[in-house]
Amino acid sequence: MDEKAAATLDFELPSEAATLRLGAALAARVAAGDLLLLRGDLGAGKTALARALVQSHLGAHGLSDDVPSPTFTLVQTYESPALLITHVDLYRVEEPSELRELGLGEAVDEGVVIVEWPERAEAKMKRLSHDRLDISLSLVPEGMRHARLEGSGSWAARLEGLTI
Repeated sequence: MDEKAAATLDFELPSEAATLRLGAALAARVAAGDLLLLRGDLGAGKTALARALVQSHLGAHGLSDDVPSPTFTLVQTYESPALLITHVDLYRVEEPSELRELGLGEAVDEGVVIVEWPERAEAKMKRLSHDRLDISLSLVPEGMRHARLEGSGSWAARLEGLTI
């Protein structure tokens, strides 16, 4: 698929349960080589969405694991018989040299990489994978959240028919 081909979907997330359903729906569509970039202010639901995706994928393979925020460890990995998922939080990354130590390129080659705060390394993130899903989460009135999904590469087609 053409690099410029993209698809966009918007979802209202009125509750944590809706965020969990979105994570489960995405878990059913992830594949090796994918890069998922999660943007949004503190408290917008990035970690909750990543956690739901990881737990849903593991659960589909009869596995379970605690999925903590990688804010302090920077990287957490989860493995199923089908896929290696690497969950990264760049909030505390200050220097580009720190990115090299994380091995993100290798992680994308081996499985799926979910990155919170990708804007801390935007140029590097966009070079990591053609199959990219950009997810922007925002807080809206009355405690609801809004999710905008923009799929590039094979994600443009995989977003078709996605419902929560």
